[in-house]
Formats: sequence, structure tokens, C-alpha cells
Amino acid sequence: SPPGLLLLTSFLLHLEEGPASLARLVCDSRLINKYIKDAKDMEKTVSQCQALPALRWPTALPSVTLNIQQWRSRSNESKRREILCDLALLVGVAAGVQGQVPQECGAEQLGQLYQQANSFLRLLQTFQWEAGPWETDCPTHSVEQIHITSIFLTYQRLVQGKLRFFFHSLAKDLCQ
Repeated sequence: SPPGLLLLTSFLLHLEEGPASLARLVCDSRLINKYIKDAKDMEKTVSQCQALPALRWPTALPSVTLNIQQWRSRSNESKRREILCDLALLVGVAAGVQGQVPQECGAEQLGQLYQQANSFLRLLQTFQWEAGPWETDCPTHSVEQIHITSIFLTYQRLVQGKLRFFFHSLAKDLCQ
């Protein structure tokens, strides 16, 4: 949709501006709410598709369940690293299954999911953190799935849960 494309373009332009871009994304809750809505819309559209095949093999997706009490007790760096691992796995899965999604049903949404998840991944990788650069050593907290719709549901839950709460936590320091 043109408004979604406009927001994605705006987000990508902010990415190129450097560290201040995360502050803009974190401090304007309308942006994360837009990404949550986009994720829900993608998942809804794909789940209504009748011609959607199962994945050719079980695929590991990040476990994005969230215990809010435990989440709040963790450092922002720990949260960031976990989200980076989740995003990296999700981006890899989205890229790997692109040929399995029919062009008429879900391919556009999968491309959109890939672009948005990859943009979040790059943003969180490049932002200046005290703990240094992100290491790609990720613990495996994953769940095997065979349904393409699971990819969209996982992304939706990641954005609506961990990412939104992470941004909320960062807002306390960045949005004064």
C-alpha cells in the first residue's frame, strides 16, 4: 500500500542518518504502532490465502514469547541482543522461503516482512551501544514450524511484544 511504502521509505531514510534515527523511531510511538498494524495486516492477508502451501521442511522460527516481568528486569543491551538474534533468524527464514510462496498469494507480504525485519535488524546492529558491536553468536531459542503463516505470526508477535517493549524501555533515556 502506498502509505506503508511511504513509511518504509521514511524509516529507511532515517536509517541512513545515523544514531539519531533510533531516537526518532523510539520517541514517536506512532511509528512502532504503524509497524504493528502492518505486521497484523500482513498476517491477516496471508492467513486468508487458500492457495498457500506448507513449507517444504520444518523451519526454525525464533521463540518470541515474552514474560513481561523477566523482560523488564533485563538490561537494554541484553534485550537488544535477543531481538537481534530473533530478527536475524526471521530475516534468514523469510529469504529462504521466498520461492515457496505463490506470487498471487503472499509473496508481496513476505517481501514486505523481509524488508521491515531487515531494516530493524540493521538499525539495531548499527546504533552506537556501550557494549560494542553485536556478535552473531545467538543461543537457539526457536520453534520449528511448517506453515508459512507462522512466519508472519512470529514477526507480528516480535514487533508487538519484544520490539515495542524494548522501544518503550529506551524511550525513558532517549526521549527527554
